Amino acid sequence: MPKKSHTALRNNFRQLLATPACFETASVFDPMSARIAADLGFEVGILGGSVASLQVLAAPDFALITLSEFVEQATRIGRVAQLPFIADADHGYGNALNVMRTVEELERAGVAALTIEDTLLPAQFGRKSTDLISIDEGIGKIKAALEARVDPALSIIARTNAGVLSTEDVIKRTQAYEKAGADGICIVGIDDFAQLEQISEKLTVPLMLVTYGNPKLNDSQRLASLGVRIVVAGHAAYFASIKATYDSLRAQRHLTNSTNNLSATELTHTYTQPEDYVAWAKEFMDVKE
Repeated sequence: MPKKSHTALRNNFRQLLATPACFETASVFDPMSARIAADLGFEVGILGGSVASLQVLAAPDFALITLSEFVEQATRIGRVAQLPFIADADHGYGNALNVMRTVEELERAGVAALTIEDTLLPAQFGRKSTDLISIDEGIGKIKAALEARVDPALSIIARTNAGVLSTEDVIKRTQAYEKAGADGICIVGIDDFAQLEQISEKLTVPLMLVTYGNPKLNDSQRLASLGVRIVVAGHAAYFASIKATYDSLRAQRHLTNSTNNLSATELTHTYTQPEDYVAWAKEFMDVKE
């Protein structure tokens, strides 16, 4: 089968956004997983920022990964991917000018779309890791991303966090990002359909939800009717790979009867050593709870 170009994959993604259906992403974290996802018929994949941090650094999702490290991983996937994939580009790795550089690099890497969020990252001294930048700064980042885009088929998706905002503020922010020209809106932290309905009725661009498997949002037809086109339910495939590696190496060491058989969640916590980062943050950054 002829290999699809990056532009063709981007156009495929735009067709998904224009289709009155809801598509769940495959977690793609390396070239092999991207090939598997395409072969199994997934319509779209995503390279998560948290997954990239785990894959590249074995570090927790504290905005420690650099743009170059993230782009290198995206490029490896982009070389072989035959399904469109979204890059979770976090905050764009800095201010609006950094966002422009992020778009340039990820476009060359072959992503079909990227999300830029309005979280204040990395966490600032004395600030919470969930604090957001101002709406005006968020608008500036989206406009900068659009300016940096060369291939008009590349989708720029603005992301915000409904878990730390009132519904009224979510609507205000997302409407502003839509007006700024975002091709879609990504929202994390939606609680239920009642909240989603209030927000979606105020928007016209396609929606992308990060649900983390929230059972109260487990209705793809209803999601589609509210304009949701992309759902990120989590990154189960990546965490399954961690568990499989652990189990395989335990078996190799003949430890199969050991009681120390950790789950994927426990393994991630154990081997990313988050307590060290939390302690450093408290010591050097005066982090507020």
